[in-house]
Amino acid sequence: MIDLYTWTTPNGRKVSILLEELGVAYKTLPIDISKGEQHAPDFLAIAPNNRIPAIVDHDTGIQLMESGAIMMYLADKYDRFQVKGPEYWAMVEWLMWQMGGLGPMLGQVHHFVKYNPGKSGYAEERYSTEARRLYKVLNNRLEGRDYIVGSGRGEYTITDMACWPWVSRFEWQQINLADYPNVHDWYLRIAERPAVQKGYQIPKYVSDVPMP
Repeated sequence: MIDLYTWTTPNGRKVSILLEELGVAYKTLPIDISKGEQHAPDFLAIAPNNRIPAIVDHDTGIQLMESGAIMMYLADKYDRFQVKGPEYWAMVEWLMWQMGGLGPMLGQVHHFVKYNPGKSGYAEERYSTEARRLYKVLNNRLEGRDYIVGSGRGEYTITDMACWPWVSRFEWQQINLADYPNVHDWYLRIAERPAVQKGYQIPKYVSDVPMP
């Protein structure tokens, strides 16, 4: 059994979507970050950086914070949703791109454009410009592909699951997915998956999956 400590954020949804895709037993433990529950000593013992998500795998005794590390661990444990051979490193490469670029930059757009408009015109322009650049990078990568990595048209992997929840907040980012047709089609392809629909609502329902 896996304990999942999470909340309704893109990083949290990355892991809940993967767990739903895997179809394994897990227990959800909500950590309401709006109430500061991420600072509770019991949670800090599992996630010293006081960020969700985190897991405890009672089968192995392993506990992990950082969504990318959790996803790699689960994909390796169950040998699913990862690619082998030379493409493995492309999967890692694009997962790192999400963790180091797409997620942090879109998170800044959420902070300045969605929640604090008018506080800093410079920051709004800086991060919105970077968001559009990153969408273009992803759109170019998806040219002629169904998924981000894998041979041929690609395979559905943890890399797609890592990027998709951030793109699902395209409205917060004031992004028109029609301007990025490859991302648009990829987004819809993943949004239609039952496990994605279910994982999006963990640990609670906030809204239906946004559709462009």
